[in-house]
Amino acid sequence: MSEEVSHVEAQPVDKSKIRHIWKIAFYLGAITSVEFIIAFTINAGPAKTFVFIALTIWKAFFIVSEFMHLGHEKKSLVWSILLPTLFIIFLIFILMYQGAAIYEILH
Repeated sequence: MSEEVSHVEAQPVDKSKIRHIWKIAFYLGAITSVEFIIAFTINAGPAKTFVFIALTIWKAFFIVSEFMHLGHEKKSLVWSILLPTLFIIFLIFILMYQGAAIYEILH
């Protein structure tokens, strides 16, 4: 009976990857802090809603691109995910606009 010995080799730490992750975390923290500042300083309205939606989409881009590794995929895969998402966002804006118009007519 021979015993099979497996060797595990430790890889050196890639400091550029760690620095990149911290940079993305800093961006996400900065965007979140801007959202908090806007939430507590600007009165409710369509401009505030638009800014929140835009900042949320921007944060989602960073999260999906870096932490879900979609930014390193082929462009066809990226577009197959991005286009339906953009259509859904467009649909939400249309429904919000139409809902506001119907609300104005009824009240």
